[in-house]
Amino acid sequence: MQANKAKNNSVHQYKFALYLGIAGLVMMFAALSSAYMVRQGAGNWLEFRLPNMFYVSTVVILLSSVSLRYCLTSFKNGKKTAYISSLLITCVLGVAFLFTQYAGWMEMYNSGIDLKGNPAGSFVYVLTFLHAFHVLGGIAVLGVALYHCLTLSFKVSKQRILRLELTSIYWHFVDILWIYLLLFFILQR
Repeated sequence: MQANKAKNNSVHQYKFALYLGIAGLVMMFAALSSAYMVRQGAGNWLEFRLPNMFYVSTVVILLSSVSLRYCLTSFKNGKKTAYISSLLITCVLGVAFLFTQYAGWMEMYNSGIDLKGNPAGSFVYVLTFLHAFHVLGGIAVLGVALYHCLTLSFKVSKQRILRLELTSIYWHFVDILWIYLLLFFILQR
């Protein structure tokens, strides 16, 4: 009886593995943030205004998290149309986030901030490129979820809920990570 109770309260092994991966990513971005602060104090640091498109990116990724949350809730409640449409919206918003990031990088580049010159600009490029790479991975996972959504018959099951929850956890993580990065850049000025 006690073993069953402990098993019911435990975290699913896939979620645990995802949380470990996320912990590793948190440590990597924390190390890069620390390197940013150390390098900032070393001199030769030219402050610049963040691109306006980064703020647009923030709205886009927040909306994508809201739509993915609605997708998961809709799936659990058996609302097929809402599930499909909100997952599709999330995918579109994920791609739109990458386009707004690219527009932000171009805004930086056109204002004279390139990857090789100013260390402040280089750090912003590297951190945002790295984040975008993880968003790209999230879009791939969303693509698989969309494929399942469109090709499998609609049936609420524990396995499909788990897959969608794993997708949601990762996507919400990259959302929170972007907000952290944006606030970090703003507060370090």
